[in-house]
Amino acid sequence: MGGLNVKGQTVRSRSRNSGTRALHRVFGVLAATGICCVSAPASAPLALADTAVPTRLTDSGSPDFGLAASTECVFGGDVIKSTPWSLQRILLDQLWGQAKGKGVTVAVIDTGVDDSNVQLRSAMASGGKSYVGGSTDGTQDLEGHGTRVAGIIAARPIKGTGFVGIAPDAKILSFQYTGGEEKQGNSGTMSAAIRAAVAAGAKIINISSDTANKKDDPTLRTAVEDAVGQGALIVAAAGNDGADGKSADTYPASYPGVLAVAASDRNDERAYFSQAGDFVDVAAPGVDMVSTVPKSGQCSADGTSFAAPYVAGVAALLKEKHPTWKAAQIATRIEETAQRPGREPNRYIGWGVVDPVAALSDDSTPGNSPTPDPVVTAGAGRVIPMAVTMGESESERERRIAIYVLGTGLALALVVAGSGVAVRDWRSRRVGRAGRSG
Repeated sequence: MGGLNVKGQTVRSRSRNSGTRALHRVFGVLAATGICCVSAPASAPLALADTAVPTRLTDSGSPDFGLAASTECVFGGDVIKSTPWSLQRILLDQLWGQAKGKGVTVAVIDTGVDDSNVQLRSAMASGGKSYVGGSTDGTQDLEGHGTRVAGIIAARPIKGTGFVGIAPDAKILSFQYTGGEEKQGNSGTMSAAIRAAVAAGAKIINISSDTANKKDDPTLRTAVEDAVGQGALIVAAAGNDGADGKSADTYPASYPGVLAVAASDRNDERAYFSQAGDFVDVAAPGVDMVSTVPKSGQCSADGTSFAAPYVAGVAALLKEKHPTWKAAQIATRIEETAQRPGREPNRYIGWGVVDPVAALSDDSTPGNSPTPDPVVTAGAGRVIPMAVTMGESESERERRIAIYVLGTGLALALVVAGSGVAVRDWRSRRVGRAGRSG
């Protein structure tokens, strides 16, 4: 896939547009993944396409986000009334009873965050910056990508919609590294944004982009190393080129110290487009992800771009509840409490699908890296997990037999009662006939 090309190094946002689900099921394995952003003149209506195609560069060298006009999602449109499935899977009252992200600032390094959306207006922190022109504070978003990312982290609740951010009291600090009116960004502007976020005191940084062609960039690597060294937790999208199932490193997600997030679907399985690789740490919902768009309203889209902020929101909750925890400890807690597929991580969803409530409910102090579950063998002096019963258990069998006995007794009682009535009626008729004969 192509990307945003400057100085030989391309950077692209990691997301996919939501499209026709039937077509996704049929052609999903074959489809290429693209960006969810919409590129259009500032004065023109901004819309999300029904189907996504790969991001490519135009002849002029400017980014072509590969999207066609659609009336399905208009920037400045309506909200979606229902609660997204990605929030339905969480007991929000239980989660928010422990933390809501108050006092925590999450830096979003993206295409900017439009603060005119009512769900983000009060969520924005001052001190953001744009490296590609437009607004000086990073609150202009022509493509809508960064606004979506920010909404998943910290959108405020409003009447008329079930969508809200994972950490609805957290603050968003926007750094627009690409997607501006004057120029497009690259790994250099992303690196500058990372350094600025750290300088501003952000302890959690979300990056829903990667370098095109999976190229390791020295400038970006150094910026990430410095940020990690100064205690920042960088949460990065794993990428959307995983339809072939092959492993490949993406950057900055695969740099040491970065929490790399894959996308999962409604079944807690890897979304078909999510990039596989040994660098993947965890997975989070990344399909049909509802979020805020510029001006007003909401839309849904697919991509690891939207799985990453889901995890960044959980990290913000943990940071509020445990302000002294280091970045590695927060990442470890998220990894070790994920709904894991086995003892150890795999290259598709890492340690598993993030479980926000489990992460917040465990108050023990985590280590600096996750550890596999211990191997439990019989006679080792450890608790042996109960074997999975595919048929009915003993208690279920006892309940079934008890129901049978009760049902049989009731049936017999009805038969006896019915027989008594029949005998009484028979006798009455017999007596009646005898009287008429006399």
